[in-house]
Amino acid sequence: MRRVLVCVLLFHVGLGLAATRDVDHYFFNQTFGDLKSELATAKTEGKVGVLLMYEQAECPFCAFMKRNILNQSAVQDYYRKHFLIFSMDIRGSNPITDFSGKETTERKFSRRNRARATPTFVFYDLRGHEMARFTGVTKSVHEFLLLGRYVADGDYKKEPFTRYKQGK
Repeated sequence: MRRVLVCVLLFHVGLGLAATRDVDHYFFNQTFGDLKSELATAKTEGKVGVLLMYEQAECPFCAFMKRNILNQSAVQDYYRKHFLIFSMDIRGSNPITDFSGKETTERKFSRRNRARATPTFVFYDLRGHEMARFTGVTKSVHEFLLLGRYVADGDYKKEPFTRYKQGK
């Protein structure tokens, strides 16, 4: 019985060690909606590229990712080190400037980039070209970190993510 109590106590202490932080402040970068300018910033800062999370209000899968994956400090630190990260509302009417400098809206940009299901994570290189795409939720923090490493290390050029993660 004593061992069981010690195990339960250690489990609960371990849960407290996973540091979580606000997603909007620590995961997403702030933007004025000029993606072309953001590419220049990413290049200046030595980033691999830009990550857009296509989402929409009332999306339970987006909420799951924010509540369980994107709020983890390890995820935030890794992704912010390698990418500029922005949210894109697939139904939004906010004006933006796309990667080529053309004015559009979030909704039109999302449609042109085939982001229909949410969440969809699309990684763009420093020229605004798609490198990799992941639609839906990841199973764990580990899988989402693998996704970031898959892109940051350039393994997306060699094999699909499903095969990449099998070897990890």
